[in-house]
Amino acid sequence: MAFLRRRKSKPGTLRTAESDDARYLKEWIGTRSGIEGFIEPRTAVTDTTLLLVAIDGEWTRRRVPSIEWAHSFANKNGIPSYDAAVVGYPARMREFNRRTKHN
Repeated sequence: MAFLRRRKSKPGTLRTAESDDARYLKEWIGTRSGIEGFIEPRTAVTDTTLLLVAIDGEWTRRRVPSIEWAHSFANKNGIPSYDAAVVGYPARMREFNRRTKHN
């Protein structure tokens, strides 16, 4: 019976280092100043991410291939990078979130 047959699942497409996310991060860096990178390690529910925070607290977060890739990306773009699990998040990011919060 055809309706009882299972389809074989196709493997997902893995993102490369030069993915849309990497291009987006480069563009974001080019339009802001005073940027620092905070690398968030992989967890049970999320992949490794790179959080960029500008001097005014504006921020963006994107998935990255690895912690090493994130540090390398930051170094190539002249951005200091930190382990978010060790240093935490900057106060300016929380202040930005408070200022821009919509009720």
